[in-house]
Amino acid sequence: METLATSAAPTSELGKAVKQLAAIAHDGRLMLMKRLIQAGDSGESAGNLARSAGIGATTASAQLLVLANASLVRSHRRGRQVIYYAAYDSISGLLAYLIQDCCCGRNEICDPLFPAKTASHKQ
Repeated sequence: METLATSAAPTSELGKAVKQLAAIAHDGRLMLMKRLIQAGDSGESAGNLARSAGIGATTASAQLLVLANASLVRSHRRGRQVIYYAAYDSISGLLAYLIQDCCCGRNEICDPLFPAKTASHKQ
């Protein structure tokens, strides 16, 4: 019987990517993540996020905690509310990790992923 060779331990970069992908691999968390990305720098309160997702406040808090533990969101307290923000640096890092070796040098494959970048390079 053949076995596949695997590395002894994943790199920290690989481990972080796996944790982040696992965190967003849930329809509710992905919905919350997209809402926070749309909210921009103003962020969104936990209550508003729960209402917009159609879930209970306790469920939203638990889902946001998973995203925070994966460094995909950050939060701070504003009075009695907790305001959540997308952690754009971590999200960008995850996307960069996923495509760092993309396309085997064939720009025509990756260019559609970055239309603004492509347009600025053609000028």
